[in-house]
Amino acid sequence: MNTSVTETKKRTRFTLPSFGVQVLIGLVLGVALGLVARSMGADGVDAATGEVDPNWLTETLSTVGGTFVTLLRTVVPPLVFLAIVASIANLRDVTGAARLAWKTLAWFALTALIAVAIGIVLGLVIQPGEHTSVASDAAAAPSSTGSWLDFLTGLVPANVLGLEGSAGDDGSVSMSFNVLQILVVAIAIGIATLKVGEAADPFLTFVRSALAVVQKVLWWIILLAPIATIGLLGNAVATYGWDALGSLGTFTLAIYAGLLIVLLGVYPVLLRLNGLSVKQFFTGAWPAITLAFVSRSSVGTMPVTQSVTERNLGVPRAYASFAVPLGATTKMDGCASIYPAISAIFVAQFFGLDLSVTDYVLIAFVSVIGSAATAGVTGATVMLTLTLSTLGLPLEGVGLLLAIDPILDMGRTAVNVTGQALVPTLVAKREGILDQAAYDAPRGRTAWRDELDPESTRPADREPATSPA
Repeated sequence: MNTSVTETKKRTRFTLPSFGVQVLIGLVLGVALGLVARSMGADGVDAATGEVDPNWLTETLSTVGGTFVTLLRTVVPPLVFLAIVASIANLRDVTGAARLAWKTLAWFALTALIAVAIGIVLGLVIQPGEHTSVASDAAAAPSSTGSWLDFLTGLVPANVLGLEGSAGDDGSVSMSFNVLQILVVAIAIGIATLKVGEAADPFLTFVRSALAVVQKVLWWIILLAPIATIGLLGNAVATYGWDALGSLGTFTLAIYAGLLIVLLGVYPVLLRLNGLSVKQFFTGAWPAITLAFVSRSSVGTMPVTQSVTERNLGVPRAYASFAVPLGATTKMDGCASIYPAISAIFVAQFFGLDLSVTDYVLIAFVSVIGSAATAGVTGATVMLTLTLSTLGLPLEGVGLLLAIDPILDMGRTAVNVTGQALVPTLVAKREGILDQAAYDAPRGRTAWRDELDPESTRPADREPATSPA
């Protein structure tokens, strides 16, 4: 009797769809609500500023999406600092750590060079700047720019936390952070812990405990991603509609063509050349790739990327905990390679300027060397302005592309994160430290929850499945 009651409860218990399905539902609802909000029109125009007042639905979508991005940015400083310090300290448990570090950086540079070459070729073949209906009055210099001087001076931390303050016209003071400075401070402290030796063990224990706490908080934020998807995508549709996407259709096509060539062409070739299954890699990395697409944040996705790299792809934890955090802040095949290459060609063509062979070499150089300037949070404006200023192209060209940046940033970040999981896997395979059994293992049906929750466990007798969702 009791057994039948228990079985009935199990059959009738409501369960939520998998995380992947929730995200897909969020995408559909976001587009639908965005179209509804756009059809409602604006509430009016502010007489003082002349700005259009959005309607209540657009404002709600903007608030929902903006809150999620703000929450992600809140955990970025402690997450980057703790993860980098812990990852460098973990290298002392890895044989040949220096060799692994240099090979990781070399693969970062190689894949970035391939990506930027693809971007340049697509820009020359498709010629997005010649096939656009965007008006020239849309050109406007961005509020923040990147230059080599800013990049180099930005390497010097203003304080140990990498925090910066700015005063507004109304007397208010706002705080921001510089991920690059946090990265420099964390690397210095991480190396110092290696040099100090056993005396630093209590500090490392604290760092690892604090990192686990921050990752748990981040896990709670990640649970909001399906809802945030509605706000982020809905606000983009309501604000820009399809007009901006249509006027920049060729440019959008070029960007996504480049991203797909790298994601579905270059990466699979590299996997096959190293004797690895393409299907196993993508099913294993899928939770991180999809979360990156939704959140548009490499750093926010970092714990998930590290989890799938270790548990699904078989990369040793001591090495993955170094390579993945480093990649999350410096490895940007989408934002720092494909996007700035095609964008620079677009701007040059739009303003009727010719690029020389030297200019194309400079594009490749900036993409490979300056990718850390993208900061791994959201957007690639800094990297784009760094590229344009290096080539001497008008920075006003950035204003032409800002309208569709959120749509492009989803694909860019997904490619970024895929590369951040790929390189440690390739290096581990070539060094003979990859757990091939873990890489080839069937994926569990509840892999979404397992890989997103850092404290979850995977029972050995879990029923396998062929889909990551």
